[in-house]
Amino acid sequence: MPHYIAIMEDNGPDDVSLWFPDLPGCISGGDDVDEALENATEAITFYAEELIADGRELPRPRTLDELKADPAFADDLGKHTAVAIEFPPADDAEE
Repeated sequence: MPHYIAIMEDNGPDDVSLWFPDLPGCISGGDDVDEALENATEAITFYAEELIADGRELPRPRTLDELKADPAFADDLGKHTAVAIEFPPADDAEE
């Protein structure tokens, strides 16, 4: 399954945010890390729906190594936690 790398920023008590270098403007957040991660897939889903409505597709997710090599994101990756968000998510519905 493909994974988008998200950069997680802990902004203080009850404020964790995630943003995706490969998905400009796509953000997620929550009161804690677990909530921010839970909301991340939904954020990508909404982002993808908007792109599709505009006749565009989601960009190919880059690997962590590719992002580390990109000077636009190398500093952020050094300062914050990077997490991989599976998208599309595995179907965990019972058959």
